[in-house]
This record gives sequence, structure tokens and C-alpha cells, in this order.
Amino acid sequence: MEELTKWEYRVMTIGSIFGTRDEQIEALLNDWGGEGWEATQVYTPEGSGKVTIVARRILTDRTRRMRSMPHSVVGD
Repeated sequence: MEELTKWEYRVMTIGSIFGTRDEQIEALLNDWGGEGWEATQVYTPEGSGKVTIVARRILTDRTRRMRSMPHSVVGD
């Protein structure tokens, strides 16, 4: 039986009530893309002038292990 793909998600809202520059959005997407994230949704919360970006990438075994470790151990 084929195993289902597991994902991890990242959400960030950028900008201000005065809006969000295209360059700011592009820079964030390029940074995230370099880390393997794929934007799945980009939207503007009504009346905020900000942009919320939702991204995902495949959840790796390494990431799963790191999340299961107590925070005090990760820094060691």
C-alpha cells in the first residue's frame, strides 16, 4: 500500500495597513522557495492592506524527529 505524503505548513502575514510591496512578497517567496516551501495560498485579509502567505513542503523524517525532541535537546 502506498504511503500518504505528509506535509508541514508555514503561514506568515506581512505588510502594514499601508499595503505590501511586490518586492517584499517576491523576496519572501524566493527565500521560502530556496528552503523547499511551495506557496499554496496568498490572500489579503479584508481591509488590512497586509498579505497572508500559506506554504507547504514535504515533511521529512529528519523534521519529524526534530519536532519529537524536547526543545532543550535541540540546542545541544
